[in-house]
Amino acid sequence: STGVVKMQPKAEELKFVTKNDGYVHIHPSSVNYQTRHFESPYLVYHEKIKTSRVFIRDCSMVSVYPLVLLGGGQVHMQLQKGEFVISLDDGWIRFVAASHQVAELVKELRCELDQLLQDKIKNPSMDLCMCPRGSRIIGMIVKLVTTQ
Repeated sequence: STGVVKMQPKAEELKFVTKNDGYVHIHPSSVNYQTRHFESPYLVYHEKIKTSRVFIRDCSMVSVYPLVLLGGGQVHMQLQKGEFVISLDDGWIRFVAASHQVAELVKELRCELDQLLQDKIKNPSMDLCMCPRGSRIIGMIVKLVTTQ
């Protein structure tokens, strides 16, 4: 009686934005269709279809660090208006880092992971968990993602 309670959107009202399609909606047959709140504003999806509007299916929420470390494209960092910004996908996805040091560490960890995966492609029999460099990189990523 003395205030307003913020209502979660209805399933059909929830929408996301993609670079190429603009607004998209979660398909009613998706497991996440009834999910009305996501801790992170980012989703990854497997399938996109267009019927009465553009829908995504087989989607999962993804938080910032996995997106930066495992997402496609190059990671860039720059200073904008006094804030250190990490960007992906030619600047379409952008995050403000807590400090210059955090931005540099995240960018360097991504470069190390990319190089480790290139090494694995060149040498498929390499055990990433047994080699010292691989186990350190993987351990750091696991720690970062699980304590985020």
